[in-house]
Formats: sequence, C-alpha cells, structure tokens
Amino acid sequence: MEVSVEPGRDQKPTFFEEGDRQMNWDQVKGNWKQLKGKAQQTWGDLTDDELDVIEGKREELVGRLQAKYGYTKEKAEQEADSWSQKL
Repeated sequence: MEVSVEPGRDQKPTFFEEGDRQMNWDQVKGNWKQLKGKAQQTWGDLTDDELDVIEGKREELVGRLQAKYGYTKEKAEQEADSWSQKL
C-alpha cells in the first residue's frame, strides 16, 4: 500500500492500492477520447496537442503537469490520481 502526502501540508494521507490505481488508469487510457475533455476542464493550460500525446497515460500526464504547472512529481501524481478517482 502506498501513502501519498504532499510535503509541508497538514492533511490526511491518501491511501490507495497499487492494483486499484493501475486498473483505474487502464480504464482512463481506454476511454481517453471521452475523458480528455474532462482533463482539459481540470487543467486548462494543457493544449489539445499535449492531451493527444498524453493518451491517458498516467506518467505522461504527471510529466506534463510538472512542466506546465511547476508541480513537484509528488504533487503532480496526487493531482492525476485524485482526478482519475473522481471519474
């Protein structure tokens, strides 16, 4: 089990099972054409071309969030996982 807490933040850690996350991201990847509009609403600075490159891949999204928003890797992972869990 993995625990994710943003450094310097007073918040409860987010617990999730590695297998649950993987299954969810497999679903995101498989439905990316339908979901990329929701990603665009959440991260409006990502361009259509960037969203096409992401193709529902978690690591690609995390990297783009780091580059576009200046997030740490941990913050970008938290953002991406939180978004996917709300779908």
